Amino acid sequence: MTSPKTLLKAWNFRPNKLLGQNFLAAPSLAERIVKLSEVSPEDVVLEIGAGLGALTIPLARIAKTVFAVEKDHRLIELLKTEILLNRLSNVKVMEQDILNLNIDDLAPNRTDKLIVAGNLPYNISSQILIKLLFSRDKVSRAIVMLQKELALRIIEPPGSKKYGRISVMLQYGAELKKIMEVKADQFFPKPKVDSVMLSINFKPKPDLPADNEIFLFEVLKAAFGQRRKTLKNALKGSQLHLEPKEILPILEKAGINPLSRAESLDVQEFVRLSNVIKAYTTPIQPKLDY
Repeated sequence: MTSPKTLLKAWNFRPNKLLGQNFLAAPSLAERIVKLSEVSPEDVVLEIGAGLGALTIPLARIAKTVFAVEKDHRLIELLKTEILLNRLSNVKVMEQDILNLNIDDLAPNRTDKLIVAGNLPYNISSQILIKLLFSRDKVSRAIVMLQKELALRIIEPPGSKKYGRISVMLQYGAELKKIMEVKADQFFPKPKVDSVMLSINFKPKPDLPADNEIFLFEVLKAAFGQRRKTLKNALKGSQLHLEPKEILPILEKAGINPLSRAESLDVQEFVRLSNVIKAYTTPIQPKLDY
């Protein structure tokens, strides 16, 4: 594997900070990530942010097919050239914004499930994870590199100041495991923060399903949007169309102390709260703007 610095210089390419471009610089690390991903010859892999092919190439040597998604059109020819030089024919390079990609198109049959891999761009990592959560009927698991702060927030338990709505959302729909930490000097250009590799195994069915998942996430937005307030007051000032007189009966029916704050509730308590609130409210058109 040619070093990113050498490769980028040869192609007269400058990384784009706005796209969060930090490329894996160590071939041994890329090989280790692929090994930990436990990809098999029967698997179809969706790689997010293929970049220079550091993960694409070792993934393609094992997997049945790799859909290598890359948004930056300047990298497409470079990536295709690297794949060609490695004599790989099972990679489909896609110039695409992952947030606009229809994942169903990659796994059209109900029995097909993708494995997602990638060093996720820091600036849109949360949005990508939520997209994968809502595509879990087509995605079995994800092995992704994230900014350390975000990764640790996702796996944080209730009661912590770092525990937030994305923690609840991912813990609701997946089993999460920290695989390893990666120092910033393993990337080029060197980012300001270290990274963490997470394993995200999506649950076929949540332990306690919400009546409406999108509504559950709207409830999380309301609760954590004013996290310093008690739930009673946070819900009072939210966009959930609740009458003030309804809030205490809702919390009582859900079995939640009205003086609790959002970070003290576990996933199942939020699901119960969401299900009770939904029975009290008029329909809303929520937007997943995470």
